[in-house]
Amino acid sequence: MALPNRGGGGRMNPRFNRQPEPEHRINERIRVPQVRLVGDNVTVGVYPLEEARKIAQQQELDLVEISPNADPPVCKVIDYKKFLYEKKRKEKEMKANAKQSEVKEIRFTPGTDDHDFDFKAKHAEKFLKDGNKVKAYVQFKGRAIMFKDRGELLLLKFAERLTEAGVLEGMPKMEGKRMLVMFAPKSQKKPVTPAKA
Repeated sequence: MALPNRGGGGRMNPRFNRQPEPEHRINERIRVPQVRLVGDNVTVGVYPLEEARKIAQQQELDLVEISPNADPPVCKVIDYKKFLYEKKRKEKEMKANAKQSEVKEIRFTPGTDDHDFDFKAKHAEKFLKDGNKVKAYVQFKGRAIMFKDRGELLLLKFAERLTEAGVLEGMPKMEGKRMLVMFAPKSQKKPVTPAKA
C-alpha cells in the first residue's frame, strides 16, 4: 500500500536557507547613538554614530563594533575583510600548533625483543620529528611487576636511542602498573658544519 504524500515535496525549510549573521555588527548594522572610536589614524574618543561612520568612509574602511557590551560600545575603523582573514589565519595557526603538541604513546612489555624495540624506536623518532611529544611506557601484568629493573633499563636504552630526535623530560617513574617516561621534540636545528680551509 502506497503511503500518503504528506506534502512539502522535499523543499528546504526557508529558515535554514538564510545567510549566517556576521560575527560583528558593521557599518549600517550598528544601531547605537554614540560609540567609542579606536583604530589607526583615528583620534580615540566618544563620537556620535553618524560621525564615526563618516570617519570610516573617508578612510574607505569599515566601522566594526568590537565590544558591543561596553558603555558606549567600542567600534574600530578597519578593513573588515582583512580583519576576518587575519583572525582565521591566527585560528588556523593556533590549531596547527595545538596539533603539533599531541602526545603519542609507545607501549613496551618487560619482554620486548630487539626487533620490536627497533620498530617502536623508529615510530617514536618520526613522532618527535613531526613535533609531537612521546610517552613511552612498560606495561607490567601480574608477576611481571618483579621485573621493574628490566623495564627501567629498557626505557633508558630507548632514551639513548632517541637522543638525536628528542629530549628526555625525567627519569622513568611508576604509575600504577606501568613505568613511563616522556620525551619532548628537539628543536630542528641543523648542525653547523665547519668551513673547510
